[in-house]
Amino acid sequence: MKNLLLAILLSMLATGPAHPQPTEGTSTYFPAPAGETERLVINGAADTSALKPLLLDFQQIEPNIAIDYTDFVTNDLYREADAACREEKEFGDLLMSSSVDQMVKLANDGCATPHVSAETRAVENHANSWRDEVYGFTFEPSVIVYHSDYVPPQDVPHTRAELADLLRRKQEFYRGHVATYDLRQSGVGYLLAFLDAEQNSTAYGRLLESMSRVDTQLRCCNNSVLADISNQKIYIGYNVIGSYAYAATLRDPKLKIVLPRDYTLVLSRAALIPQKARQPALAGRFIDYLLSERGRRVAREKSFFFSRDGTMPTDVDGPPSLIESGVGRIVRIGPALLATQDAAQRKRFIDDWTDVMTSGNNPQAD
Repeated sequence: MKNLLLAILLSMLATGPAHPQPTEGTSTYFPAPAGETERLVINGAADTSALKPLLLDFQQIEPNIAIDYTDFVTNDLYREADAACREEKEFGDLLMSSSVDQMVKLANDGCATPHVSAETRAVENHANSWRDEVYGFTFEPSVIVYHSDYVPPQDVPHTRAELADLLRRKQEFYRGHVATYDLRQSGVGYLLAFLDAEQNSTAYGRLLESMSRVDTQLRCCNNSVLADISNQKIYIGYNVIGSYAYAATLRDPKLKIVLPRDYTLVLSRAALIPQKARQPALAGRFIDYLLSERGRRVAREKSFFFSRDGTMPTDVDGPPSLIESGVGRIVRIGPALLATQDAAQRKRFIDDWTDVMTSGNNPQAD
């Protein structure tokens, strides 16, 4: 086990999905309220339920716009977008993803159309945009989620070290009842794991070891983890995107959220106009809406709940302000993220992670 952990800490990187997933997404049509004159086609790795308030509000401003939205898993979205780019084919008017490194890679490979407007020029935080091609529009912390019937207050972990210790102390209780992303399937799961290893390789390596001891369940997506917690199959979920987690707590108050106090990674979900978009100007208007004060307000109140400048949502266990507290670690949209997409490094990282996470539970492991 030590050798495997050492490998993951030294290599710091990863592989593409070992088990390809279906590329077909779930499509939803939003008819134009006042009769269709144009149609916006969006392909995104964002839950339709989360994006719906934003789409409907945009249609209040643009009542003649119909919207086709297809929801993908992050890796499937990237794979389809990359193939369409290389083959010079259409793949929607707008792409949206929490796997921002994949969006940066697409832009770097010449797969994006620039968009500049008064709204984009007014973006204050340049960590949220790159080359007038990739724009971040949310503030989404990566969190720990737990079921309060199974994790008593004295056991609630507030750091990765505390989570690792809890899983060591109560191995049998938590065996099979902890879940996180399967890096072989999830692009955003891979990105968060990569950044975890960058932030503190020692703490991350120890956490991986503890998670492997309790037969941690590996899932493709946030909602799979959250559904299992709500159904009491899973007691603790690690690295869940905070917006989805908070929406789940509104449905089931037994679910609780912790913002890790050692550090909390914060993603900004990104939007990009593909090079072969049929409606690039219309896609640009939707980006402008997302960046506008109105769009940010709807996102904060109805879709993604967290914001850089707003107050913390109620009943979230964390500092009042992630930024002012120093706990938040903003994932900057830019060329530094290209390192995560280096094919050789990506393969090594995921291979080493897989060796650890699927090595079985060996109480004698050292």
